[in-house]
Amino acid sequence: MGYKDLVLSYSNKMRVVEAPASGGGISQNEKFSYGYASSAGKRSSMEDFFETRIDGIDGEIVGLFGVFDGHGGAAAAEYLKRHLFSNLITHPNFISDTKSAIADAYNHTDSELLKSENNHTIDAGSTASTAILVRDRLLVANVGDSRAVICRAGTAFAVSRDHKPDQSDERERIENAGGFVMWAGTWRVGGVLAVSRSFGDRLLKEYVIADPEIQEEKIDDSLEFLILASDGLWDVFSNEEAVEVVKEVEDPEESTKKLVGEAIKRGSADNITCVVVRFLESKNANSNADASSSQEIATNGQTVVTSDAEHNVSANETNQDHTAVLSDLDQKPIAVSAAGRSVPSEQNGLAGETNQVPSEIHRGSELKSSSKQPSQGHITVHNYMDESVANQKAVIAEKKAIAATNTTSSEQSGSIGENNQKPTAVHSDSATSKSSNVNSNH
Repeated sequence: MGYKDLVLSYSNKMRVVEAPASGGGISQNEKFSYGYASSAGKRSSMEDFFETRIDGIDGEIVGLFGVFDGHGGAAAAEYLKRHLFSNLITHPNFISDTKSAIADAYNHTDSELLKSENNHTIDAGSTASTAILVRDRLLVANVGDSRAVICRAGTAFAVSRDHKPDQSDERERIENAGGFVMWAGTWRVGGVLAVSRSFGDRLLKEYVIADPEIQEEKIDDSLEFLILASDGLWDVFSNEEAVEVVKEVEDPEESTKKLVGEAIKRGSADNITCVVVRFLESKNANSNADASSSQEIATNGQTVVTSDAEHNVSANETNQDHTAVLSDLDQKPIAVSAAGRSVPSEQNGLAGETNQVPSEIHRGSELKSSSKQPSQGHITVHNYMDESVANQKAVIAEKKAIAATNTTSSEQSGSIGENNQKPTAVHSDSATSKSSNVNSNH
């Protein structure tokens, strides 16, 4: 072993794993946010690449996310980062027939990659796990053994299949094309390549295709987030474990950093790259549900929290209260409940069931303590009733003055007695109105 080899062996043993490069962003329409993190891990070279891209196409906000895991060098993975999504969004049928556009763009990119290769990159290849967001559609296209996993309604689902040579359909396809699969530490195409689909790999291209498997998911309020990652993560994480980590960290960039860091701690020996996309429709739907279940209604200076159903009922009841008060404003000072019927003062103290008018109102006094009682979404109109009582007091005072100047003292006493009966009659009418209204509403 020469001096150079000795130095390299020591440097590899003492290699310090650097913190993953990371970043993130949010779409212009605020329908999704994303984060990414990537690290060489314990390897001395980096062959993973990724792409996170948001474009406006035909008036649509489109998200494009990809993880590209290279082998035989970084050239093929880097080529995919530069060209795959550009070829896809310029396809004439990208919006109208996205699935066929993906298949065409993948195969076209593979052909162009093979044409661009020189003698130094002839053995290079790469997997590709990509996610395309168009309107309310999520399309996951996969070539190779990187993987896409979603969390829907709290549950992990794989939305891609790892393309391995020992899978029965893949092995059959390879053998039908004249190739073979053999064990060499793991199952390999021609004893060389551990994936059955990839970009590049010119020497095995007859058996190792770049046709993507495409799965479509609807973006709705049950779809929470998507994880795209190279096999450096999936070697040490199950789908469910990765989803649990992301659940605990709302910021997508921080969640990818945590996944990559934990994969290194768990002993992953490969490059590790991860992209997380969070769908904000799910978050907004949950926020709206929380808001509707705790509507706040201000009543007489008090704040009463009701459910959404109670809020709707209360709105209707408010209209009924105004109708009842306006129709009876010039006649009787009665209490109006939420159901539009008068309520006897004897029910005073049943807070949360009815709105009560205290007995003092029958003596023309101002409302005091009852005006501060929370009404649980009901409306009690105190100002109109105070005004009605005040008007009655003024009328009585005026009649007393007229009687004092135009009649004798005895007649004054009779007149005053007659006048004093009027409020009593009003009270009697109010009580009658109360009982008749209550009976009619029940």
